[in-house]
Amino acid sequence: MPLLNRKIDYALLILCYLHHKTEGGCAREIAQRFGISRPFVANILKDLCGQGYVQSHRGVKGGYALLPQTAERTLADLIDALDDTVQLAECNAVPPEGCCDLLDHCPIRVPIGEVHRRIREVLEGVKLVELFHQSTMADRPLQLDLSRCEK
Repeated sequence: MPLLNRKIDYALLILCYLHHKTEGGCAREIAQRFGISRPFVANILKDLCGQGYVQSHRGVKGGYALLPQTAERTLADLIDALDDTVQLAECNAVPPEGCCDLLDHCPIRVPIGEVHRRIREVLEGVKLVELFHQSTMADRPLQLDLSRCEK
């Protein structure tokens, strides 16, 4: 199971597109650019609006534009805003209620908790602007180099 689901993946594409297209864009042109369903793009844009990542403009020249603070938000912020918080295991949730019968004496709960903490730390350390600056929106496919995120 991928850590980033399709909605988060497409939200990153949309945000990156709007970052590079400062005049903004509409759901139709974003959908065409990436070959994604327009209703799916529109739903993601609606969620991004509601979570304070983009703002919408109504009217003939309406569309969406990136809010200035979006670039400084982290990948963890985006995942938490649009999806459930990433949990490596059920027992990493706070509080870890109802995860399994071994909760009180599980031999791997603490080590798995440490792995979870490290993954979360990486996600919290990746600002969206870092992803946006790694890409180019010229007429070629989007390519991201995440090697700088490795520690």
